[in-house]
Amino acid sequence: MTGSDNSILDAVRGYYSARLAEHGTTPRGVDWKDTDSQHLRHRQFLRLLAEDPDASVLDVGCGYGDFLPFLRAAGHRGRYIGCDVAPAMVEAARRLHGESADHSFVEGPAMAGAADYAIGSGIMNVIRGASPTAWAAYVESTIEALARAGTKGFGFNMLSLNSDADRRRADLHYADPPTTLATCIARYGRHVALLQDYGLWEFTLLVRQPASQTASPKPVAP
Repeated sequence: MTGSDNSILDAVRGYYSARLAEHGTTPRGVDWKDTDSQHLRHRQFLRLLAEDPDASVLDVGCGYGDFLPFLRAAGHRGRYIGCDVAPAMVEAARRLHGESADHSFVEGPAMAGAADYAIGSGIMNVIRGASPTAWAAYVESTIEALARAGTKGFGFNMLSLNSDADRRRADLHYADPPTTLATCIARYGRHVALLQDYGLWEFTLLVRQPASQTASPKPVAP
């Protein structure tokens, strides 16, 4: 991890710790508008997991662990690991959900080979003063970390440049969906789905990694 990544993570850690302190273990505490929109985001990742209910899941940037009960309600039985760079979030998740043989929470970023599938929801949105160059590098390294963490596949969401320009916030990152899709196909193969039909100004990208494919991304041709 580079020094720029460390400074970005420090800023993200501070931001979300403050949100949690202000709003508690609610959607506002992880910077979502409400429960409906939070669960709508959760639902997009079920497509990646639906046919593999016993697969293990790494929830990167898990916050207070709201994805865990959502998964269980949807019938998912596999081991769940939540990780977050904010210690306060990890502590809150443990208080709410406890820990057992089928679920646990750890402090830190994504861990290579940690689970069958890795999920990153809302972890590439809040810029917190980083330069465009540093943030672009951070986004790229985060996606690569998700790819290394999920041996069968991974998914993430990002705010979309298809949103209304006059309503975008300067402290948030907006990505171009077709460009992100093309980059992931070039790096990780053709088993990629882009979802942008669920009513929010964002998109979700799901990647399945064939058994014959290594977790390391392929280089992109210049």
